[in-house]
Amino acid sequence: MSTLVIAVVVPAVAILLLMVFLYLFMRARRSNRPTTTTTDDLDAERSQLPHPRQTREGQQDLKPLAISLNTSTTINEKVQSCQQRVFTYQELAAATGNFSNANCLGKGGFGEVYKGVLENSQVIAVKKLKYQDDERKEKEFETEILTISRVRHQHLVMLVGYCIDKADRLLVYEFVPKNSLRTHLHGENRTSLNWPTRMRIALGSAKALAYLHEGCKPKIIHRDIKAENILLDQDFEPKIADFGLAKDFSNSVSHISTDPKGTFGYLPPEYAFERKLTDKSDVFSFGIVLLELITGRKPVDGKDNDRVNLAVWVVPQIKQALEDGSYKSLIDPNLLENYDVNEMGRMVSCAAACVYKPAKHRPQMSQIVEALRGNLPSELLWVSNNDTSFLYDGAPYLSFPGGGGGSSEFNSEQYMNSYALESQENSRAEDM
Repeated sequence: MSTLVIAVVVPAVAILLLMVFLYLFMRARRSNRPTTTTTDDLDAERSQLPHPRQTREGQQDLKPLAISLNTSTTINEKVQSCQQRVFTYQELAAATGNFSNANCLGKGGFGEVYKGVLENSQVIAVKKLKYQDDERKEKEFETEILTISRVRHQHLVMLVGYCIDKADRLLVYEFVPKNSLRTHLHGENRTSLNWPTRMRIALGSAKALAYLHEGCKPKIIHRDIKAENILLDQDFEPKIADFGLAKDFSNSVSHISTDPKGTFGYLPPEYAFERKLTDKSDVFSFGIVLLELITGRKPVDGKDNDRVNLAVWVVPQIKQALEDGSYKSLIDPNLLENYDVNEMGRMVSCAAACVYKPAKHRPQMSQIVEALRGNLPSELLWVSNNDTSFLYDGAPYLSFPGGGGGSSEFNSEQYMNSYALESQENSRAEDM
């Protein structure tokens, strides 16, 4: 009997122990597996990693990443919600003829811009950014994607997609064929823009800024409005571009900047000592663009001590124009007398209100839109038609609202001519 019990119990115990061992073994294996195991999930993970490129010798370029994978992953996580198309480096290289000089539209401190054609025949502009493992540059790249992705306006350039490949950062835009306003006003092969075209550019750009400031919640401050960032389409309709410095704010918040933003010649006087950027900073910059459209002059012309600042040079001419309607000494000689006097008066009034009023008294962009259209009388921009006391012609100092609720004395002419030495190098690089 005992032999029979042993014959039954021992195998049963052995089988039970074997089952326990197998259970523990399988459980241990499961705990060591990654949480994502499907083919689709693995492909998705791989898509987040930079693709190795082939060098000219046909070998893979195995240079280390310029930034950590953690940083790159963070950027991807932030921009994924924008649902922008993600291009591979190879796609964009093929579209631009391997970034050939023949397709290069321009170069500057930011990098290069190339014309390209995708496989579906869509014409694009590819901005290949200079990247130097710079946290600030990375932030500007991210800002450009996040900002443009949430705005839609006929006078804002459209982002088609982007590419992150190792240290390369590329932005893909719709192609805007007629280049920038700066090219037409100040370039070597500049064209003579007629008055209706200039008026159309002014009004379209004003509408875009009004949308950013008053149509977006929270508002978006561009922070680098200039002729170079106003692109022109086939019909010379304007499209504002380059949102790398843009920032969104609630209505109650302005921005204190610790490093120079914007471009020399377009920065408002108060920025010299407050380092504060608001929507009124964009208004000032837009006023400078209007002065360029009116006069055909650069914001800053000449070199070093011989520099002539447009905002200073134009004061006597604007004063005369506002007082007696005489525009002869003010307008671009290329216009001759081929302009609408009423429209010219409206543009001059708007430019003066944007540039020469203290920040808190500058108009909103929606007011500028209506004034350019002729729907807002100049009396609502000025105390009276002949109110030119705000112009600093002959007045060496202006008072601007300062910090702490007080005011600060500031030599505006000195500022206009020599401020922003920190940003001059950036400006010159962009003009290359």
